[in-house]
Amino acid sequence: MSDYRTPSLGDTIPLVPPLYQSSVYTLPDLDALDRILDDGQPGYVYARDAHPNARHLASRLAELEGGRWGIVCGSGMAAITAVCVANLQKGQRLVASNRLYGRTVQLLDQELARFGVQTEFVDCNDLDAVRAALEKETRILFVETMSNPLLRVVDVAALARLAHERGALFVVDNTFATPVLTKPLALGADIVMESLTKMIGGHSDVTLGFLAGNNPDFLPQVTAAVSIWGLASNPFDCWLAERGLGTLPVRMRASSDNAAALAGWLAGQRGIRRVLYPGRSDHPDHALAQRVLVGALGNMLCFELDGGRDAVNRFLRVATGIPFSPSLGHTFTTLSYPWSTSHRYTSPAEKRRQGITEGLIRLSVGVEDLQSIQEEMRKGLE
Repeated sequence: MSDYRTPSLGDTIPLVPPLYQSSVYTLPDLDALDRILDDGQPGYVYARDAHPNARHLASRLAELEGGRWGIVCGSGMAAITAVCVANLQKGQRLVASNRLYGRTVQLLDQELARFGVQTEFVDCNDLDAVRAALEKETRILFVETMSNPLLRVVDVAALARLAHERGALFVVDNTFATPVLTKPLALGADIVMESLTKMIGGHSDVTLGFLAGNNPDFLPQVTAAVSIWGLASNPFDCWLAERGLGTLPVRMRASSDNAAALAGWLAGQRGIRRVLYPGRSDHPDHALAQRVLVGALGNMLCFELDGGRDAVNRFLRVATGIPFSPSLGHTFTTLSYPWSTSHRYTSPAEKRRQGITEGLIRLSVGVEDLQSIQEEMRKGLE
């Protein structure tokens, strides 16, 4: 029988963390198994429960978030699901922002309802409305730091105080901001979620989510939910995501600088009805964004074309250097169409209430030369 044990490296240590592409680990005896599963001794048994690449990535991300613990999940939606199934029971209630990613709304409104959990959606930029919603017993208050797609920024610290006054957990999806621009745990959040698929992974080649917190009592519940519900990550994606961490601060700041300049430029172009970017004085949360976000105001922006869907189609067919790619966070600029992608399954009336129109384009601005982005945008606009 071949011996697959790792060869000795002597005094050397790999500069790049190794990839442990194994679904299961061998053990010398039953006592070793018990020490790992019962006594918490370091070691691994089955990759759905834990594996080295996930643990290493989680420890680095937890440090970046300012958290005492972290766990990696198979996607951003898997991470939100893990929080919900770990902390909610039949008959309990969740209050959520009424400006969320479309699939998150489906999870909270439709899927949790099947298990007897009620969700109330409220304008989380209206603190009085949140306070009123929390008057009824609430288990979780859930928000996005910057809403998808219209980039409404919430007062994380104020919402944390309101949640805790009523004994609710405060959970923040920080995907658009990343811990480079704000750290919700430091502002009072109990649990922060990041979709690593986006800016943290940064290269559009991983699908992962992440949870972090400071209260160690939450970790066993979330860990069990990830394993039991099959929400775990795979080693290769974790290995790739860790590679992206080294450049995350540089990428976030460079792409945010590009987005700020591009937003100003777009506002002066013909055929554009409005530009939405927190760094602009006409954004409804401009002043708040400068308090919540540190150093930059993000790489995401939206603009609305005159002419609706037809105008968007004409733009896409000409500005081919800006790929229509319904996600975000790549090193180069991509665009999405919220009406038919992130909010495809949201009713037309609800989309219009939020301000998502048929002419709205969401840009994930990259780190490439600003002039090249403008030249490609100009083609589409003309």
